Amino acid sequence: MRKLALSDEILLKIDKPARYIGGEVNAVMKDPKEVEIRFAMCFPDVYEIGMSHLGIQILYNMYNQRPDIWCERVYSPWTDLDQIMRQEHIPLFAIESQDPVKDFDFLGFTIQYEMCYTNILQVLELSQIPLRAADRGEDDPIVIGGGPCVYNPEPLADFFDLFYIGEGEVSNLALMDLYLEAKKQGLNRKEFLRRAAGIPGIYVPSLYEVSYREDGTIRSFAPLYEDVPAVVRKVIELDLDDDYYPEHPVVPFIKVTQDRVVLEIQRGCIRGCRFCQAGMVYRPVRERSLEYLKKKGREMLKSTGHEEISLSSLSSSDYSELGGIVNDLIEAAGQQGVNISLPSLRIDAFSLDVMSKVQDIKKSSLTFAPEAGTQRLRNVINKGLTEEDILTGAAAAFEGGWNKVKLYFMLGLPSETEEDMRGIALLSNEVARVYYDTVPKEKRNGRVQVTASSSFFIPKPFTPFQWASMLEPEEYLDRARIVNHTFKEQLNRKSLNYQWHSPEVTIIEGVLARGDRRVGRVIEEAYRRGCIYDAWTETFRYSVWMEAFRTVGIDYHFYTSRERGLDEIFPWDFIDAGVTKDFLIREWKRAREGKITPNCRAGCSGCGAKSFGGGVCYEAEN
Repeated sequence: MRKLALSDEILLKIDKPARYIGGEVNAVMKDPKEVEIRFAMCFPDVYEIGMSHLGIQILYNMYNQRPDIWCERVYSPWTDLDQIMRQEHIPLFAIESQDPVKDFDFLGFTIQYEMCYTNILQVLELSQIPLRAADRGEDDPIVIGGGPCVYNPEPLADFFDLFYIGEGEVSNLALMDLYLEAKKQGLNRKEFLRRAAGIPGIYVPSLYEVSYREDGTIRSFAPLYEDVPAVVRKVIELDLDDDYYPEHPVVPFIKVTQDRVVLEIQRGCIRGCRFCQAGMVYRPVRERSLEYLKKKGREMLKSTGHEEISLSSLSSSDYSELGGIVNDLIEAAGQQGVNISLPSLRIDAFSLDVMSKVQDIKKSSLTFAPEAGTQRLRNVINKGLTEEDILTGAAAAFEGGWNKVKLYFMLGLPSETEEDMRGIALLSNEVARVYYDTVPKEKRNGRVQVTASSSFFIPKPFTPFQWASMLEPEEYLDRARIVNHTFKEQLNRKSLNYQWHSPEVTIIEGVLARGDRRVGRVIEEAYRRGCIYDAWTETFRYSVWMEAFRTVGIDYHFYTSRERGLDEIFPWDFIDAGVTKDFLIREWKRAREGKITPNCRAGCSGCGAKSFGGGVCYEAEN
């Protein structure tokens, strides 16, 4: 019988002790004496967030299919347990076995959000593993990072032994096989990492050297040895029907953020929004077959007992068999009383028809993402959505019985004017007006509710806007105030609600998104000063981050408000993400001219993703 790592006394003191005890339905248990590799898979946030992440469930299933590998889960302890573990010197442990993470062969992090970077250091320190890769010995786990944030891994370079660039199903098992071979041959840590650099998608930061110019920009970025690749190409799974998608995902004992079955219907996006990193780095689009999804969906509902299933993708409306999978799930859901969730839909007649079949219209709200308040700015960002599209979709939704709408916008986009800012309120008011013009009084289910929210624009690597500058926090707030004031002037203001995000978080996220290796010193200093859970409003401390910048002597403006030149070497330029820099430059220039680029199905724009030999662009070429 397992012995819990935490005593009953501690479990009774802390919030939600079920986060730490394991034993969930479908959790994989193995005998540690019968496996050759122990892999701790970490989501560096609280259990409820990490358990909602599909990627970890896929990798967990993939590793545990191998009889010689036991993959277990690790999450960031919440602040109450963090304090106790430090006071009592309790090493961080894996959920399944309750064994210390420091005794594992690998500690793998999925890095989904820049504001979790200090939590990575928390996990390392609580695990009693040296923070910096250079300080680790032969008995320490190999620390590996993957996920969307590693498309610029440089701010974290000092803390990781290696990074995995791309989709985890492709090269991870090859890495495990190399590790077993290295153990047989008696290779040390450095020799293993040197060989690992030869596996597609693997980047070993210690094998590269960076030099800087006097102005702080990168002079050169190059491997230290001839057998280490100068360019690391991302790896992707082309056949999504031949993978490790879990039929028996782990079911949490407590309510988590995404408490449902997640069915990934496709990867990638054809739309080409110029601010969207995911839409660029996950190219080319690849679909799962309808028969595959039918089988997986039904099996996962059966094995979990979940009461909701969500169809996951960047743009679900673009999945060619959406109607087929929805109809099949309606049949399955009708038998089991299961709800169906359809995020990431474009609001058109087809999508509204689909949603009307699966949603309780009286309770649900529709989501539009215009991103910008005027057509000019929507063209700049290549949103591919006109005001007519939005208002026509809203009218159809209101006629269908909906009366709650959420609108998502960004402030601080390149070339934004005051007219664009005010346009957010004007467009929101127009959506409300459509309701009153469309639905007769006797058929209205109360007043329409239009909730608009603004995030602040952050340029991300591998997007056409990676050269753009950011604003200062007060400038972001000034723009939000202009929008808020304009909302109060609208005729339908009683039906409107406006919210905006934190500009301070935006600044830190912006630095971490486009930072270089020098930013690692700031992350470590902020962590030493007590920063963890920076993604959480109640624990984020902007003033401490600013102190960290001053202490290490780094001016954050270098990474935020400075517009980059087209010839500048970026910290992430050594990665081949599929989209070429020439394509991104062309799109940056087209943005400045306000020119739209058609989506992938409407016409190939030569982004470079066809070099992978599959997906929508490949099909269009043939």
